[in-house]
This record gives sequence, structure tokens and C-alpha cells, in this order.
Amino acid sequence: MPIYAYRCAACGHAKDVLQKMSDAPLTTCPACGAEQFQKQVTAAGFQLKGSGWYATDFRGGSGGTSAAAPAATSAPASSDTGGSSGGDSGPSTPCGGSCACH
Repeated sequence: MPIYAYRCAACGHAKDVLQKMSDAPLTTCPACGAEQFQKQVTAAGFQLKGSGWYATDFRGGSGGTSAAAPAATSAPASSDTGGSSGGDSGPSTPCGGSCACH
């Protein structure tokens, strides 16, 4: 279940509430009782750090395309050396080894 941040526009009381996504938003402030308790927009609770797949394959701009290009250049060389095993490695990958991601 996600944690939602709420803040009262009347008194400024802030509270984090554990709710189901299907639950109705809270409207009554638990501190002052005003009907101005509103859900706040917050940042994600995690950060992606390091050099994982997200940093090389799905980064926007020219940095992601240049990082993916060397990997694409080295992948066909390794599949060409094992021509008969290339068919064996095809079904084990989601794309069948026909794209530049391997």
C-alpha cells in the first residue's frame, strides 16, 4: 500500500497516511477538523544509482545512444564467432538476438 502525504490548507497540519489506492482521499483535518485536508504531490521514494540498465539503455539525450552503440557493435562480433550457437542463444533472449541490445 502506498503512503500519501496530506496537508491542511487551514492550519498547516501535515501527515503521512498509509492507504489503498482504491480508498477515497481524506478531506477532514485530524488536527483542526476543517474540510481542507488535501493530498500532496511528492517525489518518488527511491533513486536509481550506479551503472545499471537504466543508465545505459533508457537514458534520454545523446549520452544514452552513444553508450548503447558500443554494446551493439560488440554483440554481433560475439554472435558471429559462434555461428552455430547463435541459433541456440536466440530463443533464450526476449528479442531472439536480432536487435542491438545484446
